[in-house]
Amino acid sequence: MKQQIFHGIGVSEGIRKGKAFVYRHQVQPDVDQMIAKEQVESELARLNRAVEESSQEINDLISQASATLPESQKAVLKGQKTFLTDPAYCPAMQKLIQEKWYSAGKAVQTITKQYATTLEQMENAYLRERAADVWDAGNRLLNHLSGRHFASLSSIPKPVIVLADDLSPADTIQMDRRFVLAFATQKGGKTSHTSIFAKSLGIPAVVGISDLMEQAEPETEVILDGEQGICILAPNSETIAVYDEKMEKEQKWQVLLNHFKGKAAQTNDGKKILTAANIGSAADAQEAQKMGAEGIGLFRTEQLYLSRKTAPDEETQFRVYKKAAECYPDNTVIIRTLDIGGDKEIPYLGINRETNPFLGYRAIRYCLGERKIFLTQLRAILRASVYGHLAIMFPMISGLQELRDAKSVLKTAAAQLKEQNLPFDGSIKTGIMVEIPSAAVMADTLAKEADFFSIGTNDLVQYTLAVDRGNENVSYLYDYFNPAVVRLVRRVTEAAKTAEIPVGMCGAMAGDPLAIPLLLGLGLTELSMPAGAIPKAKYIINQLHSDSCQQLANQIQACQTPPQVHKALQDFARANFQMDAEQKISVSNEKNLN
Repeated sequence: MKQQIFHGIGVSEGIRKGKAFVYRHQVQPDVDQMIAKEQVESELARLNRAVEESSQEINDLISQASATLPESQKAVLKGQKTFLTDPAYCPAMQKLIQEKWYSAGKAVQTITKQYATTLEQMENAYLRERAADVWDAGNRLLNHLSGRHFASLSSIPKPVIVLADDLSPADTIQMDRRFVLAFATQKGGKTSHTSIFAKSLGIPAVVGISDLMEQAEPETEVILDGEQGICILAPNSETIAVYDEKMEKEQKWQVLLNHFKGKAAQTNDGKKILTAANIGSAADAQEAQKMGAEGIGLFRTEQLYLSRKTAPDEETQFRVYKKAAECYPDNTVIIRTLDIGGDKEIPYLGINRETNPFLGYRAIRYCLGERKIFLTQLRAILRASVYGHLAIMFPMISGLQELRDAKSVLKTAAAQLKEQNLPFDGSIKTGIMVEIPSAAVMADTLAKEADFFSIGTNDLVQYTLAVDRGNENVSYLYDYFNPAVVRLVRRVTEAAKTAEIPVGMCGAMAGDPLAIPLLLGLGLTELSMPAGAIPKAKYIINQLHSDSCQQLANQIQACQTPPQVHKALQDFARANFQMDAEQKISVSNEKNLN
């Protein structure tokens, strides 16, 4: 086999070399396609039994995951379980059995295909990627109907690199990290469950590789570069030599980064930068501590809602927020209030389908419209505030009136607790996510009534550039190094400086090694990122000087196009800090691999 280089989306860093394990599982048809009328009841009983066994199997997987995954990732499996109770899924199978005399297997296959195909055709990228969960549920039901054991990656007996069309949450959670060196999939995107699990488990991964499975053969030698998004089948001797050297340097690099986990993030001229973590659960907060997080810059509370069939009550939320606060007794934990809508749908909340959900009834708009749910959450946060240093952050604020309305509801919550003689921090800080261009433009006004700013670049880029990042036809425009975005960030930091309030960033840009010098130069004092990115961020910050960062920011202010910004940042990085001997922050030179 001749060397073949495939390009995809790198979603979890690392370079690995090994033999290919080609993994496929499809929803297979049942042997008996049709049944006689007198078999209807027994076939319904078979289906119901398979549903029960599948639900129990998922429960077992969730228990298995408790030792290796944070709560936010286990929520993925809990969410998958809801498919088995969805009124459009299993009841539709029962109807086919009763009315058309389908066998249980044929009914499962038919409805699973219809359900998954519908999701795959959705415009919303998040919903498209949920189709993998439906196929997984269908496979599980069919395996229980046939008496077969569900295919498991946990039985792999030797180190391999997994190549698959797609991987379900159940697949990834069963991976034995001793033997699964890395994986590459034909489907998937940055927000797919495969990507989420790869990052959580620390397994190098590349997703979205076109035509991968057409060329994949078992036992083929594979090299996978999770940072550059490259998967190489049957590498030649020259390529192997190049990557052997890279892997050796990567190992030394990791030892260096581990040394920085416990260090402060401080420039070489003494300016301290707070490096915090983005989390989705109290368990995530504990994991972030191990990576050197100096607080929590973003607690995504929607995870509490996404993994349930009903809204969490005040007591449930209180216990979670209290646990997070206790993890950081000397540092701040910023709790973002419910940010639902857009690509995060919760059926039980009754949000109607909208033509443009990202521009619709979501986040603070939903909370102000559903005061009871909002009030419950604010009461829980306030009650937990006495156990640490909590702060409250309101998402998707578009103007001053929304901020005032949100603070009014908080004031009501505080009054209720005071009347009930329940303790809370009466001086708790309240800030906003700056993620809508109007908020950035009005930052000077908002800064007078907010205790802090946190810039959410993920949505700020999307709204500023009018780009749906899930639309592959325009995704190339989604770039937080666009000069328009950089200028908005500067506007926000200058407003915060004038008002003497802290300004941080909790979007993807905050953890990007290229972006860190620019952000320091623009005046940010806090960076919040995925926990795994913290050691690298600390390493970079400790090599920088404040003056040179400010000069960089001034230079970029004159840039007119994204490529100009990228080049300036790359030139600065080469001149001011080394990621390793091969300049890992630059794009690898692929011409040596062909």
